[in-house]
Amino acid sequence: MLFIFRYCLTLLFISGSIVLFAQPQTQRDSYTRYELLAPETHSFRIIYDVSATTSGAIYYYNTLRKGSEHQIDAVYDRMTGTALKWTIVDGAHAKTNGHPRASDDYEYLKVILARPVPEGGIARLRIDKTYKDAKSYFAKDGQIIFDRSLGIKRNSVVLPAGYELVSCNYPSQVDLEDSGRLKLSFMNRGAVGVPYKIVAKPLVENKKTLASKTDELPWPAYQPKPSGRDQSHARLNYKINERAYQNRDIVYFLQQPESHDFRLYHDYTEFREGVDKYVNVVRKGSKASNPSAKILDTGEILKVETLKGQAVADKGIDIGGEITPETEVVVIWFDAVKKGESVRLRIEETYTDANRYLLYRDELIWDRSFGRNRNTVILPEGWYLTTNAIPAIIDQTETGQPRLRYVNDRPDNIAVFIKGKRR
Repeated sequence: MLFIFRYCLTLLFISGSIVLFAQPQTQRDSYTRYELLAPETHSFRIIYDVSATTSGAIYYYNTLRKGSEHQIDAVYDRMTGTALKWTIVDGAHAKTNGHPRASDDYEYLKVILARPVPEGGIARLRIDKTYKDAKSYFAKDGQIIFDRSLGIKRNSVVLPAGYELVSCNYPSQVDLEDSGRLKLSFMNRGAVGVPYKIVAKPLVENKKTLASKTDELPWPAYQPKPSGRDQSHARLNYKINERAYQNRDIVYFLQQPESHDFRLYHDYTEFREGVDKYVNVVRKGSKASNPSAKILDTGEILKVETLKGQAVADKGIDIGGEITPETEVVVIWFDAVKKGESVRLRIEETYTDANRYLLYRDELIWDRSFGRNRNTVILPEGWYLTTNAIPAIIDQTETGQPRLRYVNDRPDNIAVFIKGKRR
């Protein structure tokens, strides 16, 4: 109890008395994968990745949706890959044991975290469970239908083996997994849940057989040139990456435009066995300063180096291209990732870029492309927003600074253009 008081309660002195307030449960980086099982079962497996962010918390509560029969299969700590202990509790228990906003009429999966959430850090979890819900997943007229409101911002739905897609009502990527099952994935740009609906039907063998010899087909099959070199302009061996699963989050804090400076932090997960560093190649025309880094899972502060030109080569740093005297990299060092484990890094630095961030006449101008799927830009204190070219979710920080959140569900860059004026 003393531990919980220390980490999960806020103490306020009111009229000479001490009042205790439990901190609300917070989270981020949520991603859900729904695997549709045989349609007659009305069941689907849910793999839910989430980061608990309430500093000092020793439990995490996952709401068990009403109207669905639930089965909990396992919960894992994503840093170490180890299984975690859990139990199912009612709303009253959750409300008085770390989740003050819990509802009395819901059940919750209560997870005992592997370590308390560090100050400013996270506890990454993977919850593996199965739901049965005949209203959300059913067969009708020879087709299967998945029709469910999805509140998480990043989702994928995997069809059963042997089914083809008929329709989908929300912009989605589609990919054929190695298992032969189709996967649909999407990022929700809005502030409310998506009423997601998928219709699929069984694949039927085509009874019309074509001639077995290529030269007897009514159309020519593509063949490389006699040299063997592939000269097609089509991306014949292109493998798409699921945009919704990508888990990088970047926040830009614009400083006063006369300085051309912006502070940023970049959250990134490294899971490749044996990797012991993160290398950030500074964009040409930009300058990086004051770098720092930590492991969000533990709060550990990491060693950071800024290297330029020959120093990059001397350290044996591979940047995936030519190293020139102007090449500048920021290197973050950490213990090599072990098999089955991962680390979540937060990298902070200040960039200076007079070509992309400046004051022109009396207007702030930000003109910079983003390649990641989630980016946030916060205008400097004393400025208001006048122009935004790429659609964004817009609000203000607690100090009244305009904040623009960009969600890019396409596998290409967005050319963000912002203008502002002094209040």
